Amino acid sequence: MDMSAMMEVSCYNLQSPEKAAEQILEDLITIDVENVTEDICSKLQEIKNPVHAIGLLIREMDYETEVEMEKGFNPAHPLNVRMNLSQLYGSTTAGHIVCRGVYKIANTRFLICRDLLILQQLLMRLGDAVILGAGQLFQAQQDLLHRTAPLLLSYHLIRWGSQCLATDVPIDTLESNLQHLSVLELTDSGALMANKLVSSPQTLTELFFQEVARKHIISHLFSQPKAPLSQTGLNWPEMITAVTNYLLQLLWPSNPGCLFLECLMGNCQYVQLQDYIQLLHPWCQVNVGSCRFMLGRCYLVTGEGQKALECFCQAASEVGKEEFLERLIRSEDGEIVSTPRLQYYDKVLRLLDVVGLPELVIQLATSAITEAGDDWKSQATLRTCIFKHHLDLGHNSEAYEALTQIPDSSRQLDCLRQLVVVLCERSQLQDLVEFPYVNLHNEVVGIIESRARAVDLMTHNYYELLYAFHIYRHNYRKAGTVMFEYGMRLGREVRTLRGLEKQGNCYLAAINCLRLIRPEYAWIVQPASGAVYDRPGASPKRNHDGECTAAPTHRQIEILELQDLEKECSLARIRLTLAQHDPSAVAVAGSSSAEEMVTLLVQAGLFDTAISLCQTFKLSLTPVFEGLAFKCIKLQFGGEAAQAEAWVWLAANQLTSVITTKESSATDEAWRLLLTYLERYKVQNNMYHHCVINKLLSHGMPLPNWLINSYKKVDAAELLRLYLNYDLLEEAVELVSEYVDAVLGKGHQYFGIEFPLSATAPMVWLPYSSIDQLLQALGENSANSHNIALSQKILDKLEDYQQKVEKATRDLLYRRNL
Repeated sequence: MDMSAMMEVSCYNLQSPEKAAEQILEDLITIDVENVTEDICSKLQEIKNPVHAIGLLIREMDYETEVEMEKGFNPAHPLNVRMNLSQLYGSTTAGHIVCRGVYKIANTRFLICRDLLILQQLLMRLGDAVILGAGQLFQAQQDLLHRTAPLLLSYHLIRWGSQCLATDVPIDTLESNLQHLSVLELTDSGALMANKLVSSPQTLTELFFQEVARKHIISHLFSQPKAPLSQTGLNWPEMITAVTNYLLQLLWPSNPGCLFLECLMGNCQYVQLQDYIQLLHPWCQVNVGSCRFMLGRCYLVTGEGQKALECFCQAASEVGKEEFLERLIRSEDGEIVSTPRLQYYDKVLRLLDVVGLPELVIQLATSAITEAGDDWKSQATLRTCIFKHHLDLGHNSEAYEALTQIPDSSRQLDCLRQLVVVLCERSQLQDLVEFPYVNLHNEVVGIIESRARAVDLMTHNYYELLYAFHIYRHNYRKAGTVMFEYGMRLGREVRTLRGLEKQGNCYLAAINCLRLIRPEYAWIVQPASGAVYDRPGASPKRNHDGECTAAPTHRQIEILELQDLEKECSLARIRLTLAQHDPSAVAVAGSSSAEEMVTLLVQAGLFDTAISLCQTFKLSLTPVFEGLAFKCIKLQFGGEAAQAEAWVWLAANQLTSVITTKESSATDEAWRLLLTYLERYKVQNNMYHHCVINKLLSHGMPLPNWLINSYKKVDAAELLRLYLNYDLLEEAVELVSEYVDAVLGKGHQYFGIEFPLSATAPMVWLPYSSIDQLLQALGENSANSHNIALSQKILDKLEDYQQKVEKATRDLLYRRNL
């Protein structure tokens, strides 16, 4: 400030700021009253008309204006002047002085308006042709009364704001308010910035001056060429008068701007804001929509949601007509995507969502749908909003109803997916299954299928949900397909005992589904063996290792009938049996094929189960006999631990009678089990005897007599070949000798020969090729006397055989010639 301004201020008692403030206020009021009085007196002397004089007085006291305060500084003013003046009016004392001045002016003019109103009533009651003409009396009724009453109420409001104290606001309330303003995109407004906490009480006018009005007023003073600041000396009375006038304009209720209301809302003065609007509402028709919106925000804070919703709906009718509501719906990027009223509804819906009032969101969105009309994008947005909040509230039927009315198919699909996931998480599966899904059946099935294939099988029950979904609609084939797929995945992915139990139950459910269908339709389609379902989000060109995959080929389709499912169910039960018997096999049993399961069962000693599996899948029993033979070999050379372990798996097989006396051992029982199987499961080529003997001989195990005698009955020649394969020459010689004797009639029943050599019996034969091979093997070591003796024994037997064959041949020829 320059020297003249300092001289103007120094005339007051600066040692006592309170007294100085009182002196300044008295001078300010004197200046204001003197100015008005002098002006009115001069006008009265000229006009000498009471009605006209009252009109002039009313006009002088009316602060309604259309002028907007420009922002920006005049560069003609030095920087130090601008800084000093801003600092002066930024002080608490200056703010108190200005606001007290405003109060004094408002109070004085309130009293003047009150007296004028009384005077007008008296003039109307006492007025006649002498005092007032008929025209002036009508003018007093229609014009002056209607102008004086709003002035009286306006000054009353300003006086009220200058007396009402602002309340301190907790930090959490300020943060919540800032969040709400961010949702409304109003945080860039200076009038809505939260105030700092102050140590001394403030009136609402002081709060408004310090936080909002001061910046606007100083900016306006510097930007006006005819303002007091443009003069060479800063005149304090003129400057303080200008400041108070501008502040009164900002506080004036009927002016277009509503910075005072915005300041109260931004600083969380909700109770005072409600009182102010209640005082303003009955008579002021300016910023009606803005007032209703701010009143709605107050009701939200105080927990009166329905009142808030009513206020928000009332404010919607004024959108596009008021500056604050225009700023409220203005988008950050400036793009207008819908009508102004729909933009307003969108902001309010977001606010209600943040506050956590889903019921009000639903009500407001339902009202906004009528405004959307044929705008299908807005319709989709609003109906999606309704769906979301109905779902959050647990209104499942209403959420489904809202979903079916969404016009955008992509949004509808997203909502449908959300409905499925949420209801599954809440275990409200009955609602999910029983919804009709008109024109959405394939979509909901696809969603549940994709979820089922993407999540963990043991923690989510999407497959069971899909099974119930199809059963409810009597689509048994698809229900069976779902459960079969579920069982397959359980075997591959869940390597636990519980997983195997669920797998068996899944296959049983699939079988039940197909049994409910007519036989000609009792089949399902399954991807070919080895095919896997595509993982969601997987690259179509690379596998999980990042390597390029081969070009996709045509996927083979496999048809599974009821018999196939029954076999798979049997296999699942056998897997569970194996896992219960041997827990270590759980990790590999789930996805093992029938052939692999036979091997696992044989290793575990479950031979009865293995044979049953082979018969179900029409597999050879050779692995079973080889495995049992190998266990017999191990028991033959094993110790007590092996014997004790053998009793466990022997007990799992159904022997005709288990002998557990001291004379019987586990080894004996194992051999007896092998004998039982050989007698029970006979085949035409006696391959099981062959594989058992081959297994025993390959491990250097001498053949038990019962096995030799058993095989001699069915295929002595093959037994001879096996002896030769393993260089058992002495056993081979003994077998050839016995076989020749049997052919000649000695012990023929032990070799299964029904009729020995004779002229009347059918022809018999000897395995000459094998015998020649035996003789060659014996002759290779001519130095070995034992071999020579064995060779001679065979030759003698053959010579005896040849003689008897020759005799039998002569007898046969003789009989034919008779």
